[in-house]
Amino acid sequence: MRRCRIGLAQINSTVGDLSGNVALIRAQINAAREAGCTIVAFPELAVTGYPPEDLLLRRAFCVASRGAIDGLVEATGGLTAIVGFVDWFEGDARNGAAILVDGRWADTYHKHRLPNYGVFDEERYFAPGSRVPVYRSGEIIFGVSICEDIWYPGAPLDALALGGAELVININASPYHRGRIHDRLRMLATRAADNLVALAYVNAVGGQDELVFDGGSLVFDASGGLLARAQQFEEQLLVCDVDLDQVAQRRLHDPRRRVELRDRDGFLGVEYVDAGEVPLGAVSGPPLEPVAPLLDPMAEVWRALVVGTRDYMAKTGFRQAVIGLSGGIDSSIVAAIAVEALGKKNVVGVSMPSRYSSQHSRDDARDLAARLGIRYLTVGIEPAHQAMLEMLADAFEGTDDGTAEENLQSRQRGNVLMTLSNKFDWIVLTTGNKSEMATGYATLYGDMAGGYAVIKDVPKTLVYDLGRWRNAQPDGPVIPQSVLAKPPSAELKPGQVDQDSLPPYELLDPILEAYVEDDRTFDEIVAMGYDPATVRRIITLVDRNEYKRRQAAPGIKISPRAFGRDRRFPLASKWRGA
Repeated sequence: MRRCRIGLAQINSTVGDLSGNVALIRAQINAAREAGCTIVAFPELAVTGYPPEDLLLRRAFCVASRGAIDGLVEATGGLTAIVGFVDWFEGDARNGAAILVDGRWADTYHKHRLPNYGVFDEERYFAPGSRVPVYRSGEIIFGVSICEDIWYPGAPLDALALGGAELVININASPYHRGRIHDRLRMLATRAADNLVALAYVNAVGGQDELVFDGGSLVFDASGGLLARAQQFEEQLLVCDVDLDQVAQRRLHDPRRRVELRDRDGFLGVEYVDAGEVPLGAVSGPPLEPVAPLLDPMAEVWRALVVGTRDYMAKTGFRQAVIGLSGGIDSSIVAAIAVEALGKKNVVGVSMPSRYSSQHSRDDARDLAARLGIRYLTVGIEPAHQAMLEMLADAFEGTDDGTAEENLQSRQRGNVLMTLSNKFDWIVLTTGNKSEMATGYATLYGDMAGGYAVIKDVPKTLVYDLGRWRNAQPDGPVIPQSVLAKPPSAELKPGQVDQDSLPPYELLDPILEAYVEDDRTFDEIVAMGYDPATVRRIITLVDRNEYKRRQAAPGIKISPRAFGRDRRFPLASKWRGA
């Protein structure tokens, strides 16, 4: 029985830390060898981290990436390692996979399909590959592809399978958004079954700037059946046994492959490469088929936010965070996420009451801090607020109080937080949500001031859902019930609530999703049953506030279309066609 033991090493690389990333890779090669693996695969651009962005325009960076592979070759004695890296080849950068076999560099595969949509700009950086190598290593015939290559039903996967590969290993840095793992499961099962090939899919894990990689590496048999799945959002070496005889037997029973080979008249464009012999080894006992359970939808989002916050802090060198605690749901959620990501000793909450701050909001902020066990400071802004009003009295003479006076308070709070950041080297975690970012219900240089926007891509209704989910966890509620129950308010004037300026969030968020994420037109959204005047008002708010979003702190992407990396609109535009 030909059974191949595969290790999928979903590791958390850091962009630019070639020596640190190589150390991670080396450690996982050793672990795979100890586990009896014949093949171990690493994520896309594991050596450099993903995405390196304009570092790829520096030739020295690309050359250093290739040099890092040279340093890994000798570590691969007794097995095959497939390692993602930037290859400098024929005067250009390529997204590559090094095929390292038993202490030698056997070959390099270059990615064919270069995504250039959403968060991806690979055509800006890489030249595409053209070779379709099929590797023979002892009793194993396998192929390699990189990320986007697998999302197309045709080349290169079909050529690899028709060319004889019984196992295809696909290495990835596939960013997370809500429900993404279900897309992958459907697609990969289809690719495996349609091509009669065992398919191993290794994904990166961890946060990088605004992106989070969720791991969840997968192995499928030739019928599309799921053999193994790694944990989500955790570094892990997933070890799985693949029955190669089962692949061959399934092909005998399915005539489609013979028909396709006949229709192509034998031409596949496949290059056969002798990768050197690595024996299958003595794989004994029952097959290893660990299938980790999927996280529920709320847990998945929560973990993405925790991992994104943790890794942004670690990879930028910050150790502690400060958060303005208003007593509202947004700052409560950000504080709870920060504590899980960083530890309670590394989180500081600051209450900054003004003349309009209610006693219940002050109490809720203090209660939250106590429940989380974080340091709690109170810095009242009334003296600064009064001083600013007096300074502006002559300039404002003859005008009514309005938004400018209200936003003074928010800007003073931003000033307090940024000054604490300067003094103590704390990063300011902003607390604005996607609903506010979309409509401009946020103050530039006020509540938008900070270094990282944890819930920037989380709609307000989802913020409340996360709060209820967090309170239902086994360690007990951390968010005061009054925070979840009271109407949201900026408290910048007497009796103010968000609904004075915005539609109810239960109405607002679906319209925003249709317009921002789905690019629905005004007429299409109205046809969904929404009031035309409300739809027009929301669309206008979104379009007019692009300038604010361009100045917002970076934040974690959890939706299919986040502001910034995904959705890019001109600041100056006369288009009003919706």
